[in-house]
Amino acid sequence: MSEQRIEGAVTGVNGKIKSGLGQLTGDTKLQLEGKFEEVKGKALDTYGRAIDKLESLSDRAPADLREPVRTGLDFARRKPLLTTGILAALVFLIAGSGRRRY
Repeated sequence: MSEQRIEGAVTGVNGKIKSGLGQLTGDTKLQLEGKFEEVKGKALDTYGRAIDKLESLSDRAPADLREPVRTGLDFARRKPLLTTGILAALVFLIAGSGRRRY
């Protein structure tokens, strides 16, 4: 289990606790913070699962590509927000390049 998945699980549980306490006390701000942490925890868990899956797939890559793939995955583990931003920008550019301009 990766660090992101563990952190995601802990953040999700903390969010549920906060949300429950906010609901119990009627504190909407605490409820909102709790819901945000729950979503953040789920996102971190999903990100960790994706990285774990890519790592298992990299074991089947050709021998000369394994090291660069592992280097990229190590970067993705250390910098999840930056990696997500880079991927989002790439998707945005690819989606924009396919459209026709009149």
